[in-house]
Amino acid sequence: MGGTRKQYRMLGGASLLVRTLQVLQASPAIDHIVVAAPESDVDGLTERLGAQDIHKLHALVRGGASRQASVAAALAAVPDGTDIVVVHDAVRPFVPPSCIERVVDTARRGGAASLAVPATDTLRRGRDDVFGETVDRSGLYRMQTPQAFRAAWFREAHRAARAEGYIGTDDVALLQRMGREVTIVAGSPMNIKITTLDDWLLAEALWAMRETNRAEDS
Repeated sequence: MGGTRKQYRMLGGASLLVRTLQVLQASPAIDHIVVAAPESDVDGLTERLGAQDIHKLHALVRGGASRQASVAAALAAVPDGTDIVVVHDAVRPFVPPSCIERVVDTARRGGAASLAVPATDTLRRGRDDVFGETVDRSGLYRMQTPQAFRAAWFREAHRAARAEGYIGTDDVALLQRMGREVTIVAGSPMNIKITTLDDWLLAEALWAMRETNRAEDS
């Protein structure tokens, strides 16, 4: 989006990162939070998150050069004895609490799970600015986070990926290449990932709507 890094843009008086952490912290399914941040941000961010009373924050670690490396750094700081590890994008502050609980519960029962929503738009391949064949969208999903995994499986998958130089687009890919089945958990259209300026404008509208509803309920 340009300008301020998206996770630090202010939404209703707090950064996107803080808004996302507040949702995770409020969930009874989450016991500890580990944040992976750019190395240059770690010192200042520790102080800022402390001021925001993110009391479930267990560790703030220096991220890596890729998403996968950052997740691996955070995984190394997860407390011993943790059963389920949950990975969530810092810029998804609207994930419904029920989605967090469902994906964690599903991972407890089956070992691995991820939120996803079915693809609903018509899909076509394209090349050189010209449409090609239509792709059958049945059985296709748009991935979301949180994604939740049995901790032992997740560590095994990251070790294997690191040893073999494999880079996946998300953590589900790492589990799948180990032969682990990952269960689909119904996500939510509200669980948007804020990446573009249009996403930001939508986030501001959603936040304003949420605040209006809260005021009317109080």
